[in-house]
Amino acid sequence: MKLYRFITGIDDSEFCHRVTQALNKGWELSGSPSLTYDATRGATICGQAVTKEVEGVDYSRDIKLGDY
Repeated sequence: MKLYRFITGIDDSEFCHRVTQALNKGWELSGSPSLTYDATRGATICGQAVTKEVEGVDYSRDIKLGDY
């Protein structure tokens, strides 16, 4: 099965650590990162899609993506 996640957060080291953690768990970057500005919070918001192939498991909506 192929899994997809879109990681979002304020453009800070915590966001980078979340993406780095996903990469080290076998997820792969998918496309370019996205950036937008949240004027209410006065912060730049990042987003990065990641995907992962998992063999021998059938997809179910009950899957917790963070477990992979």
